[in-house]
Amino acid sequence: MSKVLVIRISSFGDVAMLVPVVFSVAAKYPQDRFSVMTRKAFAPLFENLGFNINVIPLDIKKRHRGLIGYFRVMRRLSAMRFSHVADVHDVLRSKGVRYVMKLCGRKTATINKGRKEKNNLIASKEVDIPLKHTMQRYQDVFDTLGFPAPMVFNNFFDFVPRNFEDLKAIAKEKKGKWIGIAPFSKHKGKIYPLEKMSRVIGALSKEEDVTIFLFGSGKEEQRVLSHWVSKYPNVINTTGKLNLQKELLLISYLDVMLSMDSANMHLASLVQIPVVSVWGATHPSMGFYGFRQDSANAVQINNLDCRPCSVFGELPCQREDYACLERITEEMVISRIHKVLDNKS
Repeated sequence: MSKVLVIRISSFGDVAMLVPVVFSVAAKYPQDRFSVMTRKAFAPLFENLGFNINVIPLDIKKRHRGLIGYFRVMRRLSAMRFSHVADVHDVLRSKGVRYVMKLCGRKTATINKGRKEKNNLIASKEVDIPLKHTMQRYQDVFDTLGFPAPMVFNNFFDFVPRNFEDLKAIAKEKKGKWIGIAPFSKHKGKIYPLEKMSRVIGALSKEEDVTIFLFGSGKEEQRVLSHWVSKYPNVINTTGKLNLQKELLLISYLDVMLSMDSANMHLASLVQIPVVSVWGATHPSMGFYGFRQDSANAVQINNLDCRPCSVFGELPCQREDYACLERITEEMVISRIHKVLDNKS
């Protein structure tokens, strides 16, 4: 029996994309054991995937912070006697674990993030041929370790019972069409202008039999979402009301999710909900598009010679006007949402 340590600590979206890969590999090799080391907050994504999958949660803000935290982690990992290490993160913390494990004779493999290809794409702006998807890069790591497997994952709730009663803090029953909206991302280059998003929400909230659920986190995001709830009818703010598993449960009842290039696109993908995604400084061809999402549902401006300008959207706009986002009209977003809803009907 092999014991495989899988390391992916952050970010939320990248960890979510690991779920289908780990499940598929574990399903192919039931005689082996797979342990995913990730942030404590992300642990629910893996806890019920299969009998041979478990989680090693990290508290990187306290107990597992810094050098002392690293030694605590290594002490625990040493006792677990892993035979293989799949480093699908390749950052300082995972490199430290991988290096020690390799010295101890464990077989290791690490992700090729394709930094050169991504930089070349940004420089050339040639987006017609998509780069290798992040999930395929994860699969390549397991292939190298000797665990090739076909993708057999479909839906997170194939393994966890869905109980609508768990959403009583949000809704008593489902009526009409439910639209989820996750308007935020870590970087400004990936956030649709809030004034425009406000008008999108205003227009959708007035449609017949529509309920809108807003997703976000943090005090500033909470302030914005609370303002929209007070301004528009049929809008519910979910912030702080649901844990991760219940948030996934709510998303599974949506008819469509409107998201940026951010984690909520990947969470919705895990429960087979169509996503209308807004793309600014980044581009779907970079390899971060939602799992099995329709490429037609990516709303973006294609005729800008400066786009994409970064892999993660963290760089300031060279034009200083964020045309990649400002030129996306409210009508473009609403029209795409309507097309998804019509297709579902």
